[in-house]
Amino acid sequence: MGRRGVVAVAAVGVAVAACVVAGVVVGKRVKSRRKWKRVMGVLRELEEGCETTVSRLRQVVDAMAVEMHAGLASEGGSKLKMLLTFVDNLPTGSEKGIYYALDLGGTNFRVLRVQLGGQRSSILSSDVERQPIPPELMTGTSEDLFDFIASALQQFVEKEGNGSEPPPIRRRELGFTFSFPVKQTSVSSGILIKWTKGFAIESMVGQEVTESLQRALDKRGLDMRVAALVNDTVGTLALGHYHDEDTVAAVIIGTGTNACYLERTDAIIKCQGLLTTSGGMVVNMEWGNFWSSHLPRTSYDIDLDAESPNPNDQGFEKMISGMYLGDIVRRVILRMSEESDIFGPASSRLSMPFILRTPLMAAMHEDDSPELTEVARILNDVLEIPDVPLKVRKLIVKICDVVTRRAARLAAAGIVGILKKIGRDGSGGISSGRSRSDIRMRRTVVAIEGGLYSSYTLFREYLHEALTDILGDDIAQHVRLMVTEDGSGIGAALLAASHSSYSVDTVQPL
Repeated sequence: MGRRGVVAVAAVGVAVAACVVAGVVVGKRVKSRRKWKRVMGVLRELEEGCETTVSRLRQVVDAMAVEMHAGLASEGGSKLKMLLTFVDNLPTGSEKGIYYALDLGGTNFRVLRVQLGGQRSSILSSDVERQPIPPELMTGTSEDLFDFIASALQQFVEKEGNGSEPPPIRRRELGFTFSFPVKQTSVSSGILIKWTKGFAIESMVGQEVTESLQRALDKRGLDMRVAALVNDTVGTLALGHYHDEDTVAAVIIGTGTNACYLERTDAIIKCQGLLTTSGGMVVNMEWGNFWSSHLPRTSYDIDLDAESPNPNDQGFEKMISGMYLGDIVRRVILRMSEESDIFGPASSRLSMPFILRTPLMAAMHEDDSPELTEVARILNDVLEIPDVPLKVRKLIVKICDVVTRRAARLAAAGIVGILKKIGRDGSGGISSGRSRSDIRMRRTVVAIEGGLYSSYTLFREYLHEALTDILGDDIAQHVRLMVTEDGSGIGAALLAASHSSYSVDTVQPL
């Protein structure tokens, strides 16, 4: 073969090699596009499953109002427990003096002393101490647990300075926030249904809660009376009403979620023999257990529920509260990693339930840096997914947005459901036949507490947006969401004041 022949063969070889390389590159691009298409298909499926159109939200509103009505009509008539609290006097601002609160709801408890000045929003001072509960007391006896708490209360009282002693003829009065399932029997008493949060004192289940505390206080010679037994949501309503008399409901949206509101006594059909001079009573909805076929449920929600310690329970809470949002996002990312290798080699951390906590999810969602550096850091440090391209980081932010937006808009629908039940949504109430134009809308305040709402800006903005979408601008302008702090502490002390034994007892069963 001559020189020209060798050159020609070499040229053909180079051309073939180039074609092979080009073919490989094109093949990789096609494969990459297919992978991305599969991932985008998962995202579209998520967006469709989480869709919260205004018409759907209004169906949720109607379902919430109907379930509330059913829960008030009979015990077990609804997924909503609609528990009577026997709180019929909310703080008005006229309360004056020193009151105490005990907040027991986990592995720590708090004692508070609040001085009220006799005018609305007039909290002159408040002192608080926090103490851990020794683990052995959480599974020991009720006597040991409450003796420990009474001892802490006694030490707290003994530290009081000048001017904080009550008049000699008056006993100190205490609001007791007890954040465990209780069947309330009066404003200051209730029977423990079950323990949660690591407590397991079996001998106390079915027993009266405040009697156990009162015995421990009396044993130590502490002249203090439990004036109110409340849960944190009712305390939030009390605190909201103390600051603004137009407060008619309270919602907690944090790790968990719940709501309560002020209901007309004559609407509580399951307890027709109840009389209150105020004509109303606070009802604890336990709305985390709300369910309706109109809720936009996805396969991720179904799997999360099935694998939870309480399947088929707390369905609404599992879609809107801080305990679960991060894990829903983790499940979506896991599904995408199974469909494609866009996240690189599979990370075993992605299969660990609740490893992606909601505060981390919120940090990724609200990352406004050009390169989404916080998203990259959390993926690397928490999920052990390194070197994620910017395009994929943007996808993560979108997943967080879809899950958070759904949660916030459903929470807004729940709030409007309460307003509809009591005729504060501009429609005149659940059974009214009047048109919106006939209704003169009253100023309405809903107290809100919980980190998901107060600390997560995008969640809060989506909730406000949905409230306006559902109610319309004309009605929404009359509804105010008011952030409160420490309903479980200061709110409990306020309820001790409004249900003081030195005022008239107003709840009377016939």
